[in-house]
Amino acid sequence: MKPQNLLFSLFLFFTVTTAQPTIQPGTTLSAANPGQTWSSPNNTFYVGFSQVGSSSSYTLTINYNGGVPIWTAGNATTTVDSKGSFQFLPSGNLRLLNGSGSVVWDSNTARLGVTTASLDDFGNLMLKNGTSTVWSSFDNPTDTIVPNQNFSVNQVLRSESYYFRFLSNGNLTLRWNDTILYWNQGLNSSLHVNLTSPTLGLQRTGVLTIFDVAFPIGSYTVASSNDYDEGGTRLRFLRLGKDGNFRMYSTAIGTGTITMVWSALTDQCEVFGYCGNMGICRYNESSSSPNCGCPSENFEPVDVNDSRRGCKRKVEIESCVGNATMLVLDNAKFLTYQPETLSQVFSNGISACRLNCLSQSSCIASTSLSDGTGMCYLKNSDFISGYQNPVLPSTSYVKVCGQAQPNPPPGLQIAEKSKSSSLRVWVVLVVVVITLLGLIAVEGGLWWWCCRNSPKFGSLSAQYALLEYASGAPVQLTDQDVDMQQVTRAIQVSFWCIQDQPSQRPKMGKVVQMLEGISEIENPPAPKAITEGSIPGTSILSSSNVSALSTFAPSAPTPSSSSSHQTLGVSPLASGRNIERASSSLLP
Repeated sequence: MKPQNLLFSLFLFFTVTTAQPTIQPGTTLSAANPGQTWSSPNNTFYVGFSQVGSSSSYTLTINYNGGVPIWTAGNATTTVDSKGSFQFLPSGNLRLLNGSGSVVWDSNTARLGVTTASLDDFGNLMLKNGTSTVWSSFDNPTDTIVPNQNFSVNQVLRSESYYFRFLSNGNLTLRWNDTILYWNQGLNSSLHVNLTSPTLGLQRTGVLTIFDVAFPIGSYTVASSNDYDEGGTRLRFLRLGKDGNFRMYSTAIGTGTITMVWSALTDQCEVFGYCGNMGICRYNESSSSPNCGCPSENFEPVDVNDSRRGCKRKVEIESCVGNATMLVLDNAKFLTYQPETLSQVFSNGISACRLNCLSQSSCIASTSLSDGTGMCYLKNSDFISGYQNPVLPSTSYVKVCGQAQPNPPPGLQIAEKSKSSSLRVWVVLVVVVITLLGLIAVEGGLWWWCCRNSPKFGSLSAQYALLEYASGAPVQLTDQDVDMQQVTRAIQVSFWCIQDQPSQRPKMGKVVQMLEGISEIENPPAPKAITEGSIPGTSILSSSNVSALSTFAPSAPTPSSSSSHQTLGVSPLASGRNIERASSSLLP
């Protein structure tokens, strides 16, 4: 640590220790009142309840200003209901209670002579016996490390099934279920030191450091954030995520906006168990985040709503003794870390790697490396974590019951999804067309009922009803000219209103402006669903018809065919009047 940073830290330390407000025994925080908190002297940190998403559950956390949690009573899954409370008891205990009165978490500090509690400006919640600290949140971390917090070798971070430990030899490790080691970062091999009492600390500048007297300068830099800041104006913290990765984050005071500035594993698929048992971690071109799936159609998801829960066989191996086969997964590997027994690792060809697993009843899967070593790894455990990527020089095999049923190629899967999406578009289009025809039929029926005996309309009744429906305006009498510009606007607006993409459809205010001629109307594109084809049994406008209608002009010729008129139940007229040309042009 540089001298100026050390002096700054010492200054803050003495300032905090002399200016801390105390929390007296008997004080209680209620989940029903999230605004009730215990704050640090400069209001940088506070203790309070935080709602878990939109649920009715709450966690008790220490938060950086802006709502960024840095410590949780119990762990991230320890919650209470809206009637829960956090109590500083006269006995000296900190206790988290559910609404029913059951104890969810306890600091176990009764009978230690605790007299006061306080939260300092570094985010450390402490219980004191006079001037001596008997318990602190820094000494009982959950999943986060903040600056000025010394993390020792006997402490651990935990997030669901993942653990972070700092070893006495200076190594940083990540483990699944605290057994499978999948990340291990040690000291530089050129350093030949025997550490005595190492501690891990995060500096406010964004540097992760190991401190020990054995180092020539007293410290060793393990990692640095990509937004290194000598002034230390931002809070940086380390957190073990629920996805098993260990990351450094950066946030400005009061904003609540968090930015990831360093991660232990750059490839998330290298995290053991990320996709659950028998789950395969993959990437696709449209996303930088990994996706979880099953090895083949011989498997199905454990939870269709959570792909990270893994997969299970549709038929267990025990159900087909003597009829098992090996499913081939190209460019795939099953994550193999210590501990592995010597009987599970050998050097041989690809065929031998597959056949050896098939012949052994205890073997579930195997991976053959094509990196020149020819190493084969047999998997006999009940939990298997897979990774598939086109760049991986390996082939894996999974034992399945009966015939292997590989997953469809990614391109085919996308095509099937596109086909399903197109089908939904067709269904929507059919519903819209049927609805429009139904409205036209209803309005035509009402008009015929009311005006069938009127000599003023006669045989033009159906055409008038259709034109009035399309334009949204009363139709003029036959002895007057039709306002063809208004008809053109109505038709163009109608095509804007049935666009496939909701973002292309105008709002009602815009529709009124276009119909009244206030706003200029651009030629609308043909709806995608129409231009792609027609629906069997339904008369649909072709792309050419759409183009013609969207560029409608008073001089448009009258169609020669009358089949469309007959389909809609409208009698054609042999008149050359403008009204006939308008109504005929409305029909394909």
